[in-house]
Amino acid sequence: MSYEYRTGLGWDSHRLASGRPLILGGITIPSEFGLDGHSDADILLHALTDALLGSACLGDIGMHFPDTDPRWKGANSLQFLLHALSLVQSGGFELTHADTTVILERPKLKDYRDTIRQHLAQHLALPIDSVSVKFKTAEKVGPVGEGRSAEAQAIVTVRRRVAS
Repeated sequence: MSYEYRTGLGWDSHRLASGRPLILGGITIPSEFGLDGHSDADILLHALTDALLGSACLGDIGMHFPDTDPRWKGANSLQFLLHALSLVQSGGFELTHADTTVILERPKLKDYRDTIRQHLAQHLALPIDSVSVKFKTAEKVGPVGEGRSAEAQAIVTVRRRVAS
């Protein structure tokens, strides 16, 4: 049996905003600010959604969930991720690994790593040792470093069986 392997890369960025919850990977993080966006602005799930869609050449999150559509106002980004995963699986692909990075100056996120990893692993139907969540700062450089925004990056590996 042989496999076709593909990777998908995702990236997202949102402005910081007071009065909004900070949601990363579907987990609400205690903070005096959150991320501004049409949906819940979960940059980690948005980056993962784009990575999944990219792995199967299915476009990007904006094609599937445009921010001009009122249906997605305040939406839970987990539905975006699950939709993308379903599309990838419909194409015969199996997700095997996800590696993510959140870039944010504050708050410190290390205490939430395991919770976020477990949540992602559960919803992606992956073992926990196939889901990586890393946290970085921007060392006071650029909009993230200046505390005006946050970013997330994700890369996924998928595979599907091919005729030998």
